[in-house]
Amino acid sequence: MKKQQCFYCTIEFKFDRYYIEMQINKARKSNKRGMMMKKHMITRCLVVCSLFSLVFLWALGSRAVAADEKVIVFAAASTNNALTDIGKIFMDKKMGEFTPSFASSSTLAKQIENGAPANIFLSADQKWMDYLAEKKMIDAASRTDLLGNRLVLIAPADSKLESISVTSTLKLSELLADGKLAMGDPDHVPAGIYGKKALESLNLWQSIQDRVARAEDVRAALLLVERGEAPLGIVYATDAAISDKVKVVGIFPEDSHPPVVYPVAAVAGQDTPAARRFLSFLKSPEAKAIFEKYGFSVH
Repeated sequence: MKKQQCFYCTIEFKFDRYYIEMQINKARKSNKRGMMMKKHMITRCLVVCSLFSLVFLWALGSRAVAADEKVIVFAAASTNNALTDIGKIFMDKKMGEFTPSFASSSTLAKQIENGAPANIFLSADQKWMDYLAEKKMIDAASRTDLLGNRLVLIAPADSKLESISVTSTLKLSELLADGKLAMGDPDHVPAGIYGKKALESLNLWQSIQDRVARAEDVRAALLLVERGEAPLGIVYATDAAISDKVKVVGIFPEDSHPPVVYPVAAVAGQDTPAARRFLSFLKSPEAKAIFEKYGFSVH
């Protein structure tokens, strides 16, 4: 006897089969689309990583090039105005990027000794250049005496004092009255060291040594006199020349102290193309004219 197949069961079976096939096809398509998306994402990641790598390498290269084009100059405070003007011309000529740091020569020498990133050192005396030379911290072959200066006695612009003859007969303690003599700290600041030597040679130091206002550098000594906080001060002629708040009342005899000489040299291990260009530029006619404008003598 032939078994009858239910019409509705047949339809349900076909429908279930059709549904299952649809789900399988959908899953296949979804899987294929997922694979394509995954492949696309991997490709995008590779492209982005490559771009980042290129940018990073470019930045490193740019930084290396930029470092070669920079020159950091540690210079005595008294050279501030002249060296700033020279640095501006150096940059205007596209010779490199100039970054100065001004302070007492002793302070700068100690900073270089402790690893400060200077390319060039311009000292206001031989002592602190010799200090670094003994420690093999400057390039001896690059060292040269660049500038000279004079030591002067200054007073506030409105002071009643006029011209004073700076000799061993000077009554310096009387001129100070109840005030102090402003000068760079004679223990380490070049201007103060020169000043003390001059006063000692003129037999004037003993009478005023306890009345010295010890400044951190020569510009700080200048500022004390500008503000009227000291009736007299010892600075370089070039410092007095840049201020309209002080006047020169006396000039120290050149033979009363060692010659004021400014040596310059490249810092050992910090030689760069820009540093070499700047050292050379310091000896150019343009630089010489600027130094002389501010009162320096050029060697």
